[in-house]
Amino acid sequence: MLKQIVLALGGCLFALSGFAQSTQIDQVLREIEQNNKELKAFQSLMESRKLDLKSGNNLPDPQVAAFYLPFGEHNTGNYSEFQVSQSFEFPTVYAARSKWIDKQRDQLQLEYNQRRQDILLPAKKFCLELISLTKRKEVELLRIEQARQVFDQVQELFEKEQVGILELNKAKIAWMQDQFQVEQIENEIQNVLISLQKLNGSEPIRFEQSEFLDALTIAPSDSIWEQIKSSDPVIKALKGGEAVAMRQVQVQKNQMLPNLTAGFNHQGVMGNNYSGVYGGISIPLWNSRNKVKAAKAQYQYRQSNTEAVTTERHSNFMEQYNQYDLMLRKYREYTTTLEGLNSENLLLEAYQLGQVSFMDYYVELQFYRQAYDRMLEIEKELHQLKAEIMSYEL
Repeated sequence: MLKQIVLALGGCLFALSGFAQSTQIDQVLREIEQNNKELKAFQSLMESRKLDLKSGNNLPDPQVAAFYLPFGEHNTGNYSEFQVSQSFEFPTVYAARSKWIDKQRDQLQLEYNQRRQDILLPAKKFCLELISLTKRKEVELLRIEQARQVFDQVQELFEKEQVGILELNKAKIAWMQDQFQVEQIENEIQNVLISLQKLNGSEPIRFEQSEFLDALTIAPSDSIWEQIKSSDPVIKALKGGEAVAMRQVQVQKNQMLPNLTAGFNHQGVMGNNYSGVYGGISIPLWNSRNKVKAAKAQYQYRQSNTEAVTTERHSNFMEQYNQYDLMLRKYREYTTTLEGLNSENLLLEAYQLGQVSFMDYYVELQFYRQAYDRMLEIEKELHQLKAEIMSYEL
């Protein structure tokens, strides 16, 4: 039975690369994306900020002014005046600001993608944790059965007065410890499901997958890094920030042009009236001073920050990739060695045949079980580390 489990684990290495992840994990991630309260809140915030950005390119409100001057000493009739005017920036400003707003709206979507990744990556790792716990539980259930068989045999020998009470108690404790391991794993499974439920907006998650379907082999580091540079939400958000800053420079340059005012004016006194168009222009001497320089400095900062963060992410990526490569080689050594030994079954047979004492059997058993448990732990760590490396695909 144990050999079959090892063979099944080794077979994961040769799974088709097209099975990037199981359909059930995909379904869980889609469900969390729909139900996560933080993502829902940010979507509402996005809509609000998009509308606010759009309103930033509106024309100023038109102005209406009226004068009626009946008081005072004057030989002529009462004076009246009526004026309607509309102020606006130079037309090219609106075109430049519209493009700037579009880039900011795009940036909001990139920020959402970042938050989405920050939520879905832990969710995927929780799913991988559940798979690992399920596999461990299956192994522990097998160990319980083996421990029960050993206890039954020791009890039979005790009844025949061939072993003492101490050895019987040791066999019972070993059996109890294996039972406790299963209970502990079941508790861990419930805790992980609670964590997933929290990410899913308090809605319960149904997850029954018990095997890793994702192949452990990955593409060369250069190939993955090129994909990260073009697809990673963090890097795309940084580049989006550069585009926003560049458009802001263009807006500030256009705002150095004069503002315009146009309108209609009517004046009347003693039955005489005058009507005609009204026009005005502002001279941009003070308001735009240093704003272009500030926008350019912001753009330069964005460029430098993108380069610095990208360099740091590349360094972290290479550390993860090298660690993954080391762990994968170690995992393959474990699977190859344990597959060939079939140690637990051999030890059980040796004990049942009376070739080794219970203490010798138990000590040797713990050694091989620790090795097998470490192999399962490395397998889980590999899948979770790969999820981090390939997080740009989320």
